[in-house]
Amino acid sequence: MLEDFKKKVAQIAKAADASGLCKHKSGNFSLKDKETGYVLVTPSGVSREELTYKDIVVVDLEGKLIEVETKVQPTSELLLHLSAYRTRKDVYAVCHTHSRFATTFAVLGKEIKPVVFEALVYGRRVPVASYGRPGTQELANSIIKPLGISDACLLESHGVVTVGKDLEDAYLKAHYVEEVAEIYYRALMIGKEEIKEIPQKEFDAVSHA
Repeated sequence: MLEDFKKKVAQIAKAADASGLCKHKSGNFSLKDKETGYVLVTPSGVSREELTYKDIVVVDLEGKLIEVETKVQPTSELLLHLSAYRTRKDVYAVCHTHSRFATTFAVLGKEIKPVVFEALVYGRRVPVASYGRPGTQELANSIIKPLGISDACLLESHGVVTVGKDLEDAYLKAHYVEEVAEIYYRALMIGKEEIKEIPQKEFDAVSHA
């Protein structure tokens, strides 16, 4: 069932690991099939080196298991993914990563401000979702408000969530979040004071050009 989509999820999960967005079995990825409404999500506890498309789990929007080909369980963060799909009807993919610079801001509970124009890719700012224990409904609920203003948010003391129209889109946003976070971090280290963000009118001028 949905074999091509399973292959895409596995491919992005492996790419995220190779690029450094996730390490040591961390992070999870999913996409939603427009026709069936089913969600295809990475499994829990499977290394990216060993991951195959047959390990990708299919569930419905209530989390009910639809198909699993191997002896795996869906990611422990399944509730987080389902919350994103329920919150945003325009979203068809979710990436949850633990990239280092962005997660540094998550640990601080500090949003990533739009200090360079690349922030336009995900909605200018990366707000912080209030703390929730991993794998809980509390964590899943915490992303509802942040995803109302951006396609990216930080999970306090945890990591990053990005959403998109497809998996490539959500994955690209995860990379941009990390790049902007690194620039912001380094600028703070050099300047030792808060960095001036680019005003909304400048983003409007660029997006309408």
